[in-house]
Amino acid sequence: MQDSPFDLRDLAPSERSDEDGTLTRRPPVYVTQPVLPPLEDFLPSLREIWESKVLTNGGPFHDRLEAALCEYLGVEHISLFTNCTIGLVTALQALRVSGEVITTPYSFTATAHSLLWNRIKPVFVDIDPHTLNLDPARIEAAITPATTAIMPVHCYGHPCDVAAIEKIARSHGLKVIYDAAHAFGVQLHGSSLLKHGDLSVLSFHATKVFNTFEGGAIVSPDAQTKNYIDQLKNFGFVDDVTVVTPGINGKMSEFNAALGLLQLGGVDQAIARRREIDKRYRQGLRATRGIHCVGDAGERVANHAYFPILVRPEYPLSRDQLYKLLHAHDIHTRRYFYPLVSSFEMYRDLPSSDPEGLPVAHRAAEQVICLPIYPALSNEDVDRIIAILQEAGAP
Repeated sequence: MQDSPFDLRDLAPSERSDEDGTLTRRPPVYVTQPVLPPLEDFLPSLREIWESKVLTNGGPFHDRLEAALCEYLGVEHISLFTNCTIGLVTALQALRVSGEVITTPYSFTATAHSLLWNRIKPVFVDIDPHTLNLDPARIEAAITPATTAIMPVHCYGHPCDVAAIEKIARSHGLKVIYDAAHAFGVQLHGSSLLKHGDLSVLSFHATKVFNTFEGGAIVSPDAQTKNYIDQLKNFGFVDDVTVVTPGINGKMSEFNAALGLLQLGGVDQAIARRREIDKRYRQGLRATRGIHCVGDAGERVANHAYFPILVRPEYPLSRDQLYKLLHAHDIHTRRYFYPLVSSFEMYRDLPSSDPEGLPVAHRAAEQVICLPIYPALSNEDVDRIIAILQEAGAP
């Protein structure tokens, strides 16, 4: 990394000096920013939707996006959803999961919320200190006669130990539903990470690597499962007069699907830029004592969805002090994931939420900051963020 083009001590946090010596206010830098195609490229799709009058219920854009995603992701069966949360709720219904489900406390709240929506009891187990994913070594001790499934999360897009989880699940007759909200396009051992488990659920939210404004999807292993999921997301309808299951309205609209088709054309370029930013951060921070950049988990193809760092005790500032310092410079990071899901009111009284049983997750939640990463982020801003962390960490 080249030397920072400015001295932090000479400039106000949110200002920069132009060539003529005047100070101008910098625009804020957020942890992420949606990737959107040029508006003029979207207009022909909007005209087609206006002319067809087909807005939802599995229209032509919806079907084309399903086919395109299957090809891009290297999977055979995919069902589009209005969002990932409804996808998780439906995945649990599709596999008829009940009783208790083992999951991670280190995730976005939608993971556990989907269990409560299905009146399923979450059982939290601790995470691996290196990947921050569900620790397979902790799973078997949490299995009871009421356990019916495991719901791991590919945290930050880094793969779980799918082989170990599969072995445990099969030996105990458990289903595996992966919350793959972060894992779009990730490959493990030469094929899609989404092929693992009984079902994988994706998010196409505005903040994700691939977005459809709002959206999500379930990846199924066979046509029969996909067909049932498609019924569930459409109120349980089989035909005009037959309802076979108490489904929900989880359908993706034609507007979202049309955007998704456009987005697929630029997703490789977007991921490539994310990879460059990831590399720049790692090179710039490698000598900063007390800052640990969370590494990969063996994926052959990564999507660089997030850039989490752990602020360890050797760093002069605490995590929250660094968070406030960056905010003072108009750099808006996020403490993903803090607090832990198990700390929220609706979960904290569960026996598995006891902090003594989740030491690694609690430590990670107290140390983590996700730094800004998105394709439009400039090298100048990346270097400025690195410089702030370096200077704050200097002896």
